[in-house]
Parts: sequence; C-alpha cells; structure tokens
Amino acid sequence: MPQSGQPLFLARRSYRRRRLMDAARLLPVLGMVLFALPGLWHPAETPTPDTGRGGLYLFAVWIGLIFAAFLIARGLGPVLDAEELPEEGNAPQQEPE
Repeated sequence: MPQSGQPLFLARRSYRRRRLMDAARLLPVLGMVLFALPGLWHPAETPTPDTGRGGLYLFAVWIGLIFAAFLIARGLGPVLDAEELPEEGNAPQQEPE
C-alpha cells in the first residue's frame, strides 16, 4: 500500500460534525422509544396503576432529551455559524442605485 501522505480517513473536525448531525437526527427516534417504554412495564403487585413512577420517568426522559438537544446544538453552533458567512469570492454584490 503506497503512502502518499494523504490521510485515509476524514478530518477529525468534519467527522465529529457529521456524528453530531447524526445524533441530532436520531434524538427524536430515541425520545419516542423512551416515551413508549412505560407502556411495556408490568403493573405493580397492586391493582391500581403506578402512575407516580411512570410520571417521574417521563419527566426525567423529557429533561434528558432537552439536555441532549442543548449539548448537540451547542456542539453544532459554531460550525453552522461558520457556514452562514459568505465566502470572500462569492459575496453578494449590491447594485448601484
């Protein structure tokens, strides 16, 4: 295998950005799965439903999803801001009035 000095894999920054974007896409799916789990729990030994524990679980999952979305958005923020800036050669020119 000839070594030409070129890296075999993606640059670390672009690889991490793509994985963060993948995580942002999968977060709603993870949320749906976690919200559906209380429906699969077996009821307690009492005939009344155990809504207290289920409510606490749903609230904890909700807070966890918000925190995960915050971390993902914070990681992607500088990258997305840099993409919005116009490039030097492609800056839109204003027409003279």
